[in-house]
Amino acid sequence: MTSAPSAEDSAGDEPRGIAAERLTFFSDAVVAIAITLLALELPLPEGPTSAELLRSLGHHQSEYVSFLISFVVIGGHWRAHHRLFNYVTALGGGLARLTFGWLLTQVIMPFATKVLAENGGFEFRFVFYAVVQVVALTLFLVMARQIQRHHLYRADTPPELFGSVYRGIGALIAAFAVSIPVAFFTHWAYTCWIVIPIVVNLLFRVRRRTAAA
Repeated sequence: MTSAPSAEDSAGDEPRGIAAERLTFFSDAVVAIAITLLALELPLPEGPTSAELLRSLGHHQSEYVSFLISFVVIGGHWRAHHRLFNYVTALGGGLARLTFGWLLTQVIMPFATKVLAENGGFEFRFVFYAVVQVVALTLFLVMARQIQRHHLYRADTPPELFGSVYRGIGALIAAFAVSIPVAFFTHWAYTCWIVIPIVVNLLFRVRRRTAAA
């Protein structure tokens, strides 16, 4: 009994550029659906008067904040994916399988957001969300490595593209990974997601200016 062909095997019959474009368009559609699902999970404020509606908004504050966090996070994932795959011309190195794994984490994001917004058990809720991000970012990092390793990119790809991807994604992986143990000591673990990437970016700029001097 023969096994079903993989996405990359079936893509072999297509022009190289078309296979890569189809994967990119499919990824864009899945990410758009994930963002739409985020909005569908938002609770509606309730109350017969304006004052009660405002109080209801306050009661659902955690859900709204979690939505904004995940909207920014998914948008960041899509932006990085769009920037990288804008130069991809072919599939290979397990790129299709890695992309589907990455898309799975994007689809899980609305559920992880709902978990994060719940009350009680902060450590579990926070760690679950952070782990989803670490997995998603790690898969993306491996995707970028395979694209570079198998030369699946255009000849006019900027030479600094992969370096900036590794640096940016690596900083985010560090931010979410470090926040996991911090969450067991303080609810301010959220700040790791902002502070660490900023610090890494500043250190890189200082290092680059020092080297240029």
